[in-house]
Amino acid sequence: MSDKKRILVVEDDEDINELVVYNLKNSGYEVKGALAGKIGMEAIAMFKPDLVLLDIMLPDMDGLEICRKLKSTPEYSGIKVIMLTAKGEDSDIILGLEIGADDYIPKPFSIGVLKARVRASLRQDTVQSSKKIEYGDLSIDIDKHQVIIDEEPIELTVTEFNLLVLMAARPQHVFSREAIINQVKGQNYYVTERSVDVQIVSLRKKLGNYSRLIKTVRGVGYKFENDESI
Repeated sequence: MSDKKRILVVEDDEDINELVVYNLKNSGYEVKGALAGKIGMEAIAMFKPDLVLLDIMLPDMDGLEICRKLKSTPEYSGIKVIMLTAKGEDSDIILGLEIGADDYIPKPFSIGVLKARVRASLRQDTVQSSKKIEYGDLSIDIDKHQVIIDEEPIELTVTEFNLLVLMAARPQHVFSREAIINQVKGQNYYVTERSVDVQIVSLRKKLGNYSRLIKTVRGVGYKFENDESI
């Protein structure tokens, strides 16, 4: 079995699809293309990609709906999704992030930026050492990529998990939104401040009572702070 990372490109513009597939193959990935949403869903089941480049505007099936199905299906929830959007509107970007997309790239895009974003999404966790981070009954197992609260596992997206690890590993450190983007997503990542805030809101909801550990530092960003009252 090949050790190459597998990427599926779901894009209905045949020229763009072929261009992206060609360049990613030349970068050392195993790549397949799909020109429609339903074909893409079938390819996901057969190809089992590590990452899906997913156009929002598809002729037969909305890309956001495909993302929603992937992230709500345990078998596929670990697949990373980068949304491709021609609209470039905050509403599309925010909705994509809210339903679990790991990244987005507005069209038109350069191949160089695309490859950089793909590398960032596929790279290893930012924290490489084997350890757990614990605060009361909140346990973050970095090796297992698992978060447990009160002995119950919590389902987080890849981005939410990496964001939590980033802050929890350095309590009291204030992270600007730009620092969060660079350390969780990598360089060359275009995002609005609102998109970072959406990720924080989603993470807080999933953490329940432990959401109070994530503090907002007005005018700067966020920090992780142990709360002894928990």
